[in-house]
Amino acid sequence: MESDLRTPAEWSMRVEQPNELDQTRVEVAKPGVRTPGASPRPKRSAPLWWIIGLALAAAVALLVSGIVPRKRAEARLTEETERLAIPTVSVVHPKRSAPADELVLPANVQAYIDSPIYARTNGYLKKWYVDIGARVKQGQLLAEIETPEVDQQLRQARADLLTAQANLNLAEITNNRYSGLLKTDSVSKQEADNAAGNYAALKATVEAGQANVRRLEELQSFQRIYAPFAGVITARNTDIGALIDAGSGGGTHTELFHIAQPDKLRVYVNVPQVYAPSTKPGLDADLIVSEFPGRRFPGTLVRTANAIDQTTRTLLVEIRVNNPTGVLFSGAYAEAHLKLPNAGSSFILPVNALLFRSEGLRVAAVGNDNRAQLKPITVGRDYGTEIEVLSGLEGQEAIIINPPDSIVSGEEVRVVNPPASELQPGPHSSQNQGVRDH
Repeated sequence: MESDLRTPAEWSMRVEQPNELDQTRVEVAKPGVRTPGASPRPKRSAPLWWIIGLALAAAVALLVSGIVPRKRAEARLTEETERLAIPTVSVVHPKRSAPADELVLPANVQAYIDSPIYARTNGYLKKWYVDIGARVKQGQLLAEIETPEVDQQLRQARADLLTAQANLNLAEITNNRYSGLLKTDSVSKQEADNAAGNYAALKATVEAGQANVRRLEELQSFQRIYAPFAGVITARNTDIGALIDAGSGGGTHTELFHIAQPDKLRVYVNVPQVYAPSTKPGLDADLIVSEFPGRRFPGTLVRTANAIDQTTRTLLVEIRVNNPTGVLFSGAYAEAHLKLPNAGSSFILPVNALLFRSEGLRVAAVGNDNRAQLKPITVGRDYGTEIEVLSGLEGQEAIIINPPDSIVSGEEVRVVNPPASELQPGPHSSQNQGVRDH
């Protein structure tokens, strides 16, 4: 750099007399004041810093427009993930069962009297007089059996009896004679006692022969088979010429006929243990069979087993139903409608609301805080798509249908409206109770 060699006087002159450029700058610095004789200053282009500012603003805008939507998307994704982590469930409310409880159970229909008929003597079937479906009266002849062996034994027994009676008559005469001679000491006391003993022994022999004859006569009477009571022949298991074995010799005991009395029916029903205390003799019980839709056959519960079957945990009861026209058949399957006194209130729930846990049966209820609470319940009848709940519910709960298997008490859930099918009243509400228990 060149050194400035100006004198102090020159420096002072320079300060006192500013050059034209400095004068112009001073004049420009005073807005609104125009120096006379000065020419107008030409307009210059925008400063560089303004262009740089615009460029920076555009870069910032581009950066913000790229980052903000991404942050918003991340926030929405986080919110959606948290929302989906909460299970969405549908709920239903328990339906109260009807006050008049009707228990519907499967039943087995049997004839009031049902008996097989066997032969009591050996031989061959000579003839049968009735076939299946025949109505017979008490004492009516059903079949005849030929018994040649029994007939021969009877003839022999009668001949033996005649021999014994002849010997008895002779012994009686001898005994009487010796008794008279003993009074005159014509015979010894020993001879008189022998005659008396022989008479007593022969008398016993005659009685034994008479009993044997009566036994064989009874066997011979079994050649004819009679109906033990009025009823219907439901089976015939023999035919003419068939060998008849009474089973006395260790052979197979063959059933010849089967007879049933259909005027009255016994209906046996297995009542679940939970209803056993309410099942008492005298209750009304209607019978329904599929062959007669819409028709009920009235009956009465007449007796119970008074014991629970350990295998099925049920109480066996008997219902008596009159069947004077024979419309109902013995051996048929039916539904027994027992009118039980309602001992308490029960509720109806869909079966897909149940949770099967190791600690027992549970349902998941939703509280006001939208948190699940598992409740233990006791179930009664199974209606197929619905089930009866005997205890564990109060009736105001919102019960989750199709609950997740992993649901636990205290877990937060989101409740939505249940399907329309779940809102419709079921067939087991208080308006209708004709349902089957499995």
